[in-house]
Amino acid sequence: MLRRAQAGRISVITVVLVLAACSAAQEPSWKVFPLQRRMPHDGLAVVSQPDGYGLHLFLETNTDDAAECAPRWFPDAARLFNGNGSAPFSAGLAPREEFFAVVRRSDVLQALQAQLKALCQQRAPQARWRWTPPPTDASELMPVQLPAYEQRDLLSDPAEEKRLENQLLDEAQKRSQTTGSASRQ
Repeated sequence: MLRRAQAGRISVITVVLVLAACSAAQEPSWKVFPLQRRMPHDGLAVVSQPDGYGLHLFLETNTDDAAECAPRWFPDAARLFNGNGSAPFSAGLAPREEFFAVVRRSDVLQALQAQLKALCQQRAPQARWRWTPPPTDASELMPVQLPAYEQRDLLSDPAEEKRLENQLLDEAQKRSQTTGSASRQ
């Protein structure tokens, strides 16, 4: 009888331990899926926290060379909300450290490659696709070199624009007065 009681306790303890091990909190599985911004393939959602928070990576292409299309990396990702829900959305900025951590993951890199290749095919179908890996550290960041503004791109002086407008209106009014008086004669 005593042995049976001890065996019963051991089996109960074993069952409790097995159940506790099965119900222990597990690491959240990361979820990666396309999340469009303006056009297909221009965004990637990475759910990195169990409550649906994560990053919304904005994907851009570099087509400075018309024969080649490559990724253009922006490490300033938006904060993803409701990533596990039916209507995920993003707002604000996430820290760059999170971006660097996310792009080190192989599943994220594979999704980035697929989305960026599709985006390049959409934006520059004749260009050759070239993969360049994302920066994984702040020291690897290179600022985007934008072209210098040309004179034609700059706004003119508003006072000068108003003066030219008045001059054109005055000339048009004088012409109509001259034409009108000539027709009355």
